[in-house]
Parts: sequence; structure tokens; C-alpha cells
Amino acid sequence: MSDLLWQKKGVEIDPRIMRFLAGSDVVLDRELFLHDIVASRAHVEGLARIGLVSDAESANLSRELDALAADFKSGAFVLDERFEDGHSAIEARLTERLGDAGRKVHTGRSRNDQVLVASRLWLKAQLEALIDACRASARVCLDRAHADALPMPGYTHLQRAVVSSTAMWFAGFAESFIDDTRRAQDTLALIDANPLGTAAGYGVNLPLDRDYTTQRLGFARLQISPIYAQLSRGKFELAALEALAGAVLDLRRLAWDLSLFTTAEYGFVSLPAAYTTGSSIMPNKRNPDVVELMRASYAAVAAARCEVEQLLSLPSGYQRDLQFSKGSIVHGFGIGLSALELLPGLLASLKWNADAMRGAIESSMYATDVAIEQAAAGVPFRDAYRAAAETAADAGQGRTPEASLAARVSPGGAADLRLAELEARWTGLNKAALGRDA
Repeated sequence: MSDLLWQKKGVEIDPRIMRFLAGSDVVLDRELFLHDIVASRAHVEGLARIGLVSDAESANLSRELDALAADFKSGAFVLDERFEDGHSAIEARLTERLGDAGRKVHTGRSRNDQVLVASRLWLKAQLEALIDACRASARVCLDRAHADALPMPGYTHLQRAVVSSTAMWFAGFAESFIDDTRRAQDTLALIDANPLGTAAGYGVNLPLDRDYTTQRLGFARLQISPIYAQLSRGKFELAALEALAGAVLDLRRLAWDLSLFTTAEYGFVSLPAAYTTGSSIMPNKRNPDVVELMRASYAAVAAARCEVEQLLSLPSGYQRDLQFSKGSIVHGFGIGLSALELLPGLLASLKWNADAMRGAIESSMYATDVAIEQAAAGVPFRDAYRAAAETAADAGQGRTPEASLAARVSPGGAADLRLAELEARWTGLNKAALGRDA
């Protein structure tokens, strides 16, 4: 391991303690490393603006930071156990190449605000990916709600209940993912604040140009209070995980539906071959493994959320406990986003079995229609309900699924899906995203 940034003369370092302190930090920092380099370059430029490094030193440092990023991307530079973490790797590389100029790069900066700004930039990128995935899923659902209106059973308590349609099913998940997109956008706006320049949580006796680094790094605003910058670590990660969890929770319920619908007992849906696997022993099997792992992905996100929340039983100021939050967010977003990003392709290519769905619509599923029709004709609803219950087995005589769906005129019902309103909401999300990218 290279020289430690904090090492003091005369203090012997116990390698067992160092292994415990470092943990998997250097591996996790591979996720953050490019963001750390970008933030380091902005910090160097800020130091040049207040005369703490010369213009020549700033240019040389920026050049070497760009070279380090290129080497990291190509694999020529590996962030490994030679370094305590990504921060020390950056400083070691700059010092090796530039001598004293490299030793200046940490001026006015703590590893506390260094990890804050790198993880904040990383979280922004993850939330942008979440926004894109949810928006794409909503788009596919809307397209298929327009195109598909096949009758299918609607269930409550996993029991056949009323006549529904594939359009209603898709519209329901379209609205879910529209709301998930909005929540992710709101969360992105919440965390879009620059902590660089807050140092160890109490500022420094230098006139750092924090407004410049805020603009340079693409943050929407400055996180003003150094104490709040530390208080927000974990809090902002938790907010991001909650936004992810909301979307993955909807994914879990959708995956549950598909898990049931693809069974031979239902037979409503055929999955594309690319989303299934074979059995290692049973030649006849095609298993919906992708759907099942989509369903399971919520567990990883919920676990990450729980771990970060438990870490936040802390006083103000930086505490080393927060190091463990890195692994949680990397693992949670890694699994949750990878599942969500596969969903649009699955939704676009799944095929409904119209005959199986129609065959599962039994006569008693029209009993609610009978009761409502009687109530609309003036019969007190409870009387109409009892009469329909007594004749439920024959409720479907002379009725068709299409007629039942056409009569469902309540807003959001099969005859009035309000797809145009959902389209307008989706378009609004699109405009917000364009504003984000501008």
C-alpha cells in the first residue's frame, strides 16, 4: 500500500488494522473513480482562480488527471490494494508525475468532501439512469395499451373477479412508471447540490471559489453549510435508494404477474426466448429466470436501504461509520437498475394468448356488471348485490367480454382509459428530461 495521506512519523501501522479500515473501499472506489477525477480537476481549477496553484501547474495537473482517467478506462491504470482508496491513488499519481504540484492538489480539501462530491456525482448519474429506465418502461406500456385491448380476467385475492383487458393492465403499469419517473426527478433535484469546498465539515481559511466549482461540475446549486454537507451524507443516499425502491417495487409486482401468467395453469403470456433459460436436467423446461430475478431484485434494494438507514444513528460531523454506505448503494443500484433496464425490451416483446385469457373468463365474473346495471336502474345497490350473488353462476348468459369492457365507463376504466392524459404526463417527463440534459 502506498504512503497513507494521514500517516504520522513514529506511528507504526498494524497491517491487520489497515485491512479492517480499508475494507473493500479501494474496490468500491472503482465505481466513483472517474467522478473523483472530474471533481479533482474542478478543485484544481478553483485553486488556480485564487492563486494557490499557478496557471502552468493547473494546466499540468489537469493534463495528468485526464491521462489518469484515460489510463483507468483502458485498464493501463488499475485501482487496487496498492492504494488505501481512490483519493490517495489520485494524489499518488499526480505526485509521481508532477512532484510538488501534485502535493498541492489536496489544498483546502478533505477526503470527506472529496468522497461527498464523487458519490454525489455518481448518485446523479444513477438517478438519471433510473429516470431513463422508468420513462422507457412507461413508454412501452403506453404503446401497448393503445395497441392491445384483449379481454383477460381481472383478479383480487388471486381469484377471478371481473373482466379486465390487456390495455388496462398496461395502462396501470404505465401510470406507475410515470410516477416513478417523477419521483426520481424530484430526488435528483433534491440531491443536486455541490458539497465540494466544505472540507472536513467546517470550511477552511481560504476564499475557495465554490460558486465556480458548482457551475463547473454541473450542480444546480451550492450546498452552503459545511455541517449540512456532512449531515446529508447517507440522507441523500437513502433518498436515492427510496426512489429506486419505488420503481423496483412496481417491477416486482409486474414480475409476479408475469410469473403467474406464464405458467401452464394460466397460459396467458409467452416470453421471448432471450428472457428464458433451460433446465440443466429437464430437457422440456424453459424457465422464466429473468422475470424471477427481476422479482427478487427488490430484496437487494431494500437491504441497501436498511443498511444505510441503520448507519445514520450518528451525531453531527463526519463519522467513519459512513464508509459502509458505499457498498450498500453500489450493490443496491447495481442490481435494481440492471433489472429495470431490461424491462422495456421484455414488455415490448411479450405475447398474449388471447384464447387462454378469454377461456379463463367465467360466467360469474359478470355478476358485478349485473349488480351495477340494476343499481343504475334504481334498485338499491345492496338489494341488487344480493340478487346478483344468488344468480352469479348464470350472470354471463348473453354477455361478452367486449360488451362488459365497453360498459366500464368510469374514468380509468376499460372504456375510458384516459390514455391521452397519461400521454400528456409522459410528455411532461420528457420535457423535464430535456431540461436536465440541456
